[in-house]
Amino acid sequence: MNKTKKNQPITSFSEAIIILMIMLIILGGAIIGFKLPPQVPILVCICLLCFWANFCNFNWTFINQGIQKGVSVAVIPIFIFILIGSLIGLWIKAGIIPSIMYFGFHSLSGSFFVPSVFLACSIVGAAIGSGLTTISTLGIALFGIGASMHANMPLVAGAIISGGVFGDKMSPISDSTNLASAVAGSELFAHIKNMAWSTVPAFLVSLFLYWILGSAGHINNSVILKTSTVLSQNFIISWWALLPLFLIVICAWRKVPSIPTLFINIAATIIIIFIKNPHENVKELVQIITTGFVAKTASPSVNALLTRGGINSMMGTVFMVISTLSLGELLIEFGIINSALNPLIKHLHKPGSLILTTILSGIGVNLVVGAQYLSVILPGEAFKDSFNKMGLSPLALSRVLEDGGTVINYIIPWGVSAMFVSTTLGIPVIQFMPFVFFSLLSPVFSVISGFTGIGLKVRNGRRNLG
Repeated sequence: MNKTKKNQPITSFSEAIIILMIMLIILGGAIIGFKLPPQVPILVCICLLCFWANFCNFNWTFINQGIQKGVSVAVIPIFIFILIGSLIGLWIKAGIIPSIMYFGFHSLSGSFFVPSVFLACSIVGAAIGSGLTTISTLGIALFGIGASMHANMPLVAGAIISGGVFGDKMSPISDSTNLASAVAGSELFAHIKNMAWSTVPAFLVSLFLYWILGSAGHINNSVILKTSTVLSQNFIISWWALLPLFLIVICAWRKVPSIPTLFINIAATIIIIFIKNPHENVKELVQIITTGFVAKTASPSVNALLTRGGINSMMGTVFMVISTLSLGELLIEFGIINSALNPLIKHLHKPGSLILTTILSGIGVNLVVGAQYLSVILPGEAFKDSFNKMGLSPLALSRVLEDGGTVINYIIPWGVSAMFVSTTLGIPVIQFMPFVFFSLLSPVFSVISGFTGIGLKVRNGRRNLG
């Protein structure tokens, strides 16, 4: 007999919790405990989930449709990652990233380097509305400067990521910011303004911590001078090389979507390359776009820093996007997420507990699925009615979705954003995770707001405290 989809969720609360805990044990044990790459553990989770669903009377046609639905959501992010990989290699070839590094050596103080990195990435992130683009362009250059200064590299990576996440979160042209606002049903600019209640304290405390921790350590000026010399000898260093960075900012403020923005920047970078060298080898450029730039200087450390980019370098991230969104979609279609959340919702009668539970749900979705968008969408849909019944404004919900969903994906070892950053900067997630202070602090201040009522928006000035 052909198995068919049931109309109701196929799991009880206890069964859903068991399934989610088993997945967490597999992912956490393999990736954190045994330090394995996340790809195979995620495949194991998908495999077990599919066979369990089939055992519970879901036919393979329905299971395949769930996977296809998840992949369809992944198409645009995949294409963006591929274009970013292409752009990184070309930016190094054109001297853009080397120029940022060179000028950074001569303008950034060693004593204030880490907080300066945080501030620079925050400003650029807010201007272009993309944390990942900020990290993969300006972030690579600043990371290279930090390595040449013999700075604490996990701390530098944490400052880069925190700045990018802050900018992404507070930008009106950010995909994640618009998504949280849309899911909660709040007005975009009111949402951004309301996020200040948790974002500004998290930003200031992060800046203070980067200033304290970044002031320690010895800056080797001879190494910096040597690295600057290597860069000037092997790349064309020019202020004109910074134009593509400003081009991204202009496209962002003109509200040009990510894909055409990246195509425009790739084209502009190629033009710059040919202006510098009209006889440039086209085959070499194609190779750089495909496999990345390979630095061949006299300095092994510079070679390690600037051998990056290419479509091939993004394949690990592409797999993560496909697999995590497919896994998330299967959890939704099989009713596991609803079965886990619905019983909790019935027992929430105070704003503080509601906000805490919503944030924990966003973190939980990030932990189980590793997909940023789902960590916003799923808790948003699950808790929207509860926020309404308690008299809380949609602005309260949209802020919580950002604080518990958007920012957390960057510190989950198997999260798509975290894996992208790890691949781009060349540093394991476990090493930089404790130093991404902004992501760690945002949910804390959001919970404090929920329990104290400070900055907590309500409907028509009234709130039902249950």
